[in-house]
Amino acid sequence: MSAQDIIKQTVESNDVVLYMKGTKTMPQCGFSSRVAGVLNFIGVEYADVNVLADDAIRQGIKDYSDWPTIPQLYVKGEFVGGCDIITEMTLSGELDELFAAKGVAYDKDAAEKIREANA
Repeated sequence: MSAQDIIKQTVESNDVVLYMKGTKTMPQCGFSSRVAGVLNFIGVEYADVNVLADDAIRQGIKDYSDWPTIPQLYVKGEFVGGCDIITEMTLSGELDELFAAKGVAYDKDAAEKIREANA
């Protein structure tokens, strides 16, 4: 299977996927750490894909989304964005709305705590 096939299968078979440098328990860059930290804090179950483990996947995900940076978050097969977009969506409440609309479980109180801490 090609990297594109693997990526497509991963994105389509998991409700939430984070392509990142490192893993959700041990991020290897600050941007990946920020997005994983948000998802972990608000209790979202997600698949993490460490792009540092496979150069074909690392380049392949950039081609797949036509987005040049990592991390990349996918929800129900749809590319949502990278670190800056996820941060903005978290603080505005848009990420909550997206998860609710897509039927993804998350801790609404925890999401609110993030907004309160950053107000």
